Amino acid sequence: MPDPLPVDQNPARLTAEAMVARAPQDLVFTMQFIGQSQEILHTHFRRFLEARLSAAGVTPESHPLLPFFIDSHAVELRDFVVTGVSLARSFRLGEIEILTGDVETLMRVDIWDALASQIDMAERRFSEGIARVVAGLNADEAALRGGRS
Repeated sequence: MPDPLPVDQNPARLTAEAMVARAPQDLVFTMQFIGQSQEILHTHFRRFLEARLSAAGVTPESHPLLPFFIDSHAVELRDFVVTGVSLARSFRLGEIEILTGDVETLMRVDIWDALASQIDMAERRFSEGIARVVAGLNADEAALRGGRS
């Protein structure tokens, strides 16, 4: 199979272009609850956990670390619900374009630009730290070779 990206152009731009070309099939927009809605759900689960544990005879008086347990598990339950709702209803690119009246497909241009910029940033950040990566790989390799002697 030939490489889908010609090598004579900017790889980040070509990668973004290939991804946007696949966007009608591969890109979905999901709902996400943010802000106070997340706090409302978190509070609900804190109260739920407190009530269930109290009914089972577990209280903060008998278990001083219980509030931390309740809070962390309320976060997990909140995230489970928010993620489930997000995954349950997603919108395809074409649907979003219809809903927003984007007849010129400007959203695709914005997506392409965001992808190319993020790819460039990821590559730049990796390149800035390449000396540490190489040093770590060399040290690990030396330790492995030293361990075999």
